[in-house]
Amino acid sequence: MTGILITDFIIVLLIFLRLISTFIAAPIFNSTAFPVLPKLFLAFVISYIIFLTLDKSSIHVQVNLWWLFINAIKEMVTGLVIGFMLQFVFWGIQYAGGLIGFDMGLTMSDVFNPMDQSQSNVIGEALNIGAILIFFLIDGHHYIIRGLSYSFTVVAIGKFSFTKPLFELLIKYSASVFIIAVKIAAPIMVSFFLIHIGEGIMARIIPQMQVFFVTQPLKIGIGFALLAAITPLYVYVIKNLLQDYENSLFHLIKAMGS
Repeated sequence: MTGILITDFIIVLLIFLRLISTFIAAPIFNSTAFPVLPKLFLAFVISYIIFLTLDKSSIHVQVNLWWLFINAIKEMVTGLVIGFMLQFVFWGIQYAGGLIGFDMGLTMSDVFNPMDQSQSNVIGEALNIGAILIFFLIDGHHYIIRGLSYSFTVVAIGKFSFTKPLFELLIKYSASVFIIAVKIAAPIMVSFFLIHIGEGIMARIIPQMQVFFVTQPLKIGIGFALLAAITPLYVYVIKNLLQDYENSLFHLIKAMGS
C-alpha cells in the first residue's frame, strides 16, 4: 500500500513539474500579474485531474533519487518547450509594434512593462495588450491546458527527447516571428515609405526648409490615423494567428513524441 502511494505521488509530482514549467514560459500564465500561489494551486489541481485520467500502466516508476532527478529535468524541459513556442506570436506582434513606432518617430518613447519585466515601444505595448485581450476572447488559455493534457498521451512521463522534427519545428516557428512582424507592420511601413520619399523630394526642392522637423508631428498624426483605420484588420489577423497556433501547438507535441 505504501509503495502504491509513493508511486502515485511521484507521478503527480512529475505531471506538476511539466505544468508549472509551461506556466513559467507560456503567455498570460507567466505574467507577474498572475500571483504565484494561485498559479501553483491551479497547476496542482490540473495535475491531479490529469493523473486521474492518465493510463499509468505504461509508466514504470523507480523509487530512487537519480531516476527522479533525470525525469524531473525531462518534464521541466517538455513544459518549457511547449510554453516557449506559444510566445512566438506575441513576440512577433510586439516586434511589429516596434517597427511601426520606429517609422512614426516614437523610438525614444519606450515604456516599461512591469508584468513581463521588459521595455518596449508604446505601439508594441498597445498591440501586445490587444493580442492578450483577443487571446482571452478566443479562450487561448483553454487550449494551453488542452495541449498540456494532450501532451501526456503523446509524450509519456520520462519519454521526452530532442528529435529532428522537433528542432525543425522550433526553427520554423522562431523564424515566423519576423514574418508575423512584417505582415502586421506592412501597411504602416509602406505608407511611411511613401512619406519618406515625399520628404526627400521636398528637401531637394526647398533646401532651406527643415523638412524632418516640420513633418514629424504630421507623421505621428498620420500614423495614429492609419492605426485607427486598420484596427479591425489587425483584430482579424491577430485572431487568426492565435487560432492557428493551437494547431501549431499540437504539431509540436506530436513532433516531441515522434
